[in-house]
Amino acid sequence: MVLKLYGSYLSTCTRRVGVVLHEKKIPFEFHNIDLAKGEHKSSDFIAKQPFGQVPYIDDDGFILFESRAITRYLEDKYSNQGTKLIPADRQKRALFEQAASIEQANFDSYAAPLVFEVVFKARRGLQTDPAKVKEYTEKLADKLKAYDQILAKQKYLAGDEVTLADLFHLPYGSMLPAAGVNLLQELPNVSRWFNDITSRPAWGAVKDGVKSTA
Repeated sequence: MVLKLYGSYLSTCTRRVGVVLHEKKIPFEFHNIDLAKGEHKSSDFIAKQPFGQVPYIDDDGFILFESRAITRYLEDKYSNQGTKLIPADRQKRALFEQAASIEQANFDSYAAPLVFEVVFKARRGLQTDPAKVKEYTEKLADKLKAYDQILAKQKYLAGDEVTLADLFHLPYGSMLPAAGVNLLQELPNVSRWFNDITSRPAWGAVKDGVKSTA
């Protein structure tokens, strides 16, 4: 039975799963959830995802939500297919987990609320808080200085091979320019790294919206 992805085709977390499905060459059916109509708050959706958030997958009856958990599951199940995105070696895997923690604590914690303040609030007709924009921008800029040090020594965040930790940055990183922030192009090693991962065909397949491949 083909894997099913339930999400909003342009949502950040849905595209985070989508890019990994393409990297792993996993055929999938995409079921778009209309957030504007509140379909993610319907009783049927809540029965599968109790927080009412996208995305979740249905893998032959196995339901899993949270984008980072989903991508780890996909890598584990399809480890011998497509791009290897979590190293098998113990120490390299530990460095991957370190990089994954860096993304969530030092990037997503600032990039996501920054994009929300400028982009998502505007789409909902809400007022942007300039003080918050300034705060998140300054904090993210400071964190990216550490990124630049790491990436001066290696090609990707966990070493010289791309991993899930790098791909996790794509959805919100790609939206920073729409928020008026070009931080990912201001430091040489960060710029080289981000241009590398955004040029991957798997990201090209989902950056403008997730679509079924099966």
